[in-house]
Amino acid sequence: MVDIDKVVNILQNAQQPQSDFVKLMDSFKDPYLVLIACILSLRTNDKTTYPATLRMLELAKAPQQMMNVKVEELEKAIYPVGFYKNKAEQIIELSKILTEKYEGKVPCDIDELCKFKGVGRKTANLVLSEGFNKPAICVDVHVHRIFNRLGYIKTKNPEETEFTLREKLPKKYWIPINSLLVTHGQNVCKPIKPLCDNCPIEKYCDKNI
Repeated sequence: MVDIDKVVNILQNAQQPQSDFVKLMDSFKDPYLVLIACILSLRTNDKTTYPATLRMLELAKAPQQMMNVKVEELEKAIYPVGFYKNKAEQIIELSKILTEKYEGKVPCDIDELCKFKGVGRKTANLVLSEGFNKPAICVDVHVHRIFNRLGYIKTKNPEETEFTLREKLPKKYWIPINSLLVTHGQNVCKPIKPLCDNCPIEKYCDKNI
C-alpha cells in the first residue's frame, strides 16, 4: 500500500520547477482571480495561459470592472487560448452575474459555483482551495493519472477520483495536492513516456497501472 505521507513529503522537497501559471494561481488567494484564470486554462497549456492571464488582468481584476470590458477587447487580450471567443463572453457574463446577484462576491460553495456556465467540479474545487483556503480536492488529468499510476486508487475518470480521494486522502493534503501533482506531472510523470528513471517517488509506483 502506498505511504501517502512519504509520497507527499518527497514531492514537497523535490524542488521540481513549477510552471509560471501554477505559481500565479498559487499566489492569487482571490476567489475571483482564481475563477477567471481557471476558466482561461481549460483546454489550453500553461505556456499559453500564463501570458494571456496577465494580459487579461491588465483590463480588470474585479467583476465590477470586468463586466464593463468590451468582448472584443477581452478576446484580443486572451488570444490564443483555446475557445478564446467563448471564454471572453463567459467571463464577462459571469462577472455581470456576480455583480448583480452576488454583490460582486464569488460564492464559497461548490454546488453554487457549478451553477455558473462552464464551471465544473475541477474549477469549483480550485476556487475553494486556492481562493478561499477551504479543504477541497481539485482533480485534473495529472492528479487522476498519478494517483492511479501509484496504485493509491483505481478509478476511471477525474470525477470518480475526486470522490474516492475525499474518502481516502487525509484532509491536510487536500489543498496542496493539486499543485504538487500538476508540477510532478508536467516535469516527470508525463502522460506519454514518463521519466521514471528521474522520478523521486518511483519506488512507490505500481508499474502495472
